[in-house]
Amino acid sequence: MAALAMLVTWRRHTWPTARQAATALGMSLLGATGYYLLLAQSIVYAGSEVPTLIIGTIPIWVMLLGKPTGLKWAGLLPGLLLTLGGLALMMQSTLDHAAQRPASGGQFWWGVLLALGAMLCWTAFALVNAAWLKRHPEVSATEWANWIGVATGVGAFLLWLLLGSDVQTLAVLDNQAMIAVACIATGIGSGWAGSILWNVASQRLSVSLCGQLIVSETLFALFYSFLWDGVWPAATQAWAAGLFTLGILASIRAHR
Repeated sequence: MAALAMLVTWRRHTWPTARQAATALGMSLLGATGYYLLLAQSIVYAGSEVPTLIIGTIPIWVMLLGKPTGLKWAGLLPGLLLTLGGLALMMQSTLDHAAQRPASGGQFWWGVLLALGAMLCWTAFALVNAAWLKRHPEVSATEWANWIGVATGVGAFLLWLLLGSDVQTLAVLDNQAMIAVACIATGIGSGWAGSILWNVASQRLSVSLCGQLIVSETLFALFYSFLWDGVWPAATQAWAAGLFTLGILASIRAHR
């Protein structure tokens, strides 16, 4: 999608220097290719529940590591505690479900390590991405998203050539039309448009506030999953969503 956008409007685009292109490639490894590869493999080895909880701590790390110099901890603490409370409730709900599934020793802990690697990758991406955009105001949020998008596409293609399924296997998959629609929708929505909006937020807001706002991803994921399944949230999930929302509002107030 990023490559298509650049081709269609190529006359209006600023093309990256060699150094900028190398930076975009490195950022794509942190925030996209490397992150999703580690996360997907962690789910294979450890199941979905525990890796999800580990990834769910990313907002906390970004908030702590990205705190502005002038913001006192007392101002950040209410939003942080509310978010931690929401995460604790979500962990309780998730672990109750995970306890019903047996874990297989060494493979499980290997999956945990991979999930920790994914968490470190995206936390580093959030911090470095915000710092780079603030140091380079001449590069728009859209341009930077396009550059990283193209770099991600190149990296993903090379990864598929090295480790991916062969064409014959992909050709006989069921529901190919649905898979294509899902890939296109997530590529445009989550991948391209989401990256542009995230870059705009990273340019205009402090990293710690952006970290707090990542919690909204969890809220929307809960909402979409309940909508898809046609069920109401459990009590702990509803309380967690409420604490997440209050945490976001408290953090916005502290950063004003």
